[in-house]
Amino acid sequence: MHLVLANYFPVLVFLAIALGIGGAMVGGSMLVARQMPYAEKVSAYECGFEAFGDARRRFDVRFYLVAILFIIFDLEVAFLFPWAISLGRIGLFGFFSMLAFLGVLTVGFIYEWCKGALEWE
Repeated sequence: MHLVLANYFPVLVFLAIALGIGGAMVGGSMLVARQMPYAEKVSAYECGFEAFGDARRRFDVRFYLVAILFIIFDLEVAFLFPWAISLGRIGLFGFFSMLAFLGVLTVGFIYEWCKGALEWE
């Protein structure tokens, strides 16, 4: 039991150092930096406009279209890097599979373009 705990001693040292450095940075910032909040700095900020009305009201569909657009490009990048690295081993089947995947994403992008998600007014 004592030997098993001894193996975790470096982890505990690392954790103590990390907490010490983090605490020192936060504490030093509180001591050294000027703390002068003003109304605009501490106001609630979301989506670029002031909060008004009921929080349960319906959102404009453009917010959802922008979210879908982000997911399209996020998925594309997440799958393209491993595909590009292993392209030499997966051959033509992998190449055409990725072309089909990119085709589906392109259809989603064209749908958003036609719906006007890229035109924000």
